Amino acid sequence: MKAHLTRRYMFSASHRLHSDEMSEEENRATYGKCNNPYGHGHNYTVEVTVSGPVDEKTGMVCNLTDLDGFVGEKIVERYDHQNLNLLPEFKTNVPTTENLCVAIYEIVKRGFGRAHLEKVRIEETMMNSFEYEGEKSLVAGR
Repeated sequence: MKAHLTRRYMFSASHRLHSDEMSEEENRATYGKCNNPYGHGHNYTVEVTVSGPVDEKTGMVCNLTDLDGFVGEKIVERYDHQNLNLLPEFKTNVPTTENLCVAIYEIVKRGFGRAHLEKVRIEETMMNSFEYEGEKSLVAGR
């Protein structure tokens, strides 16, 4: 029996949406108030969904303590109260929430092997959320 588990985590961080590949005018037109030179912040909610067989002994997909410990150390501690623009993963990528979602997915995918990672979802605001499920394989003939 396969089941899914989704856990929610929160952190606060700031960023400025700005691309060095665009002019100041293009950046302002593309990112609007999010291009503020001083940046702005969000209280992010991150959902990590993992799946796998339900262990007959524990009744769980994975140990919640293990998942919470991993995400706490590798995600929350890494991003909480940080300026995302200053982190290595955003040296060449604009720190949009889409790119943040991919970065978090890759960290969890590489480091948490106790269950299959299905997706990462981030709520940036009450109106915006983003999901990433990794690269999907292309099926021949479709």
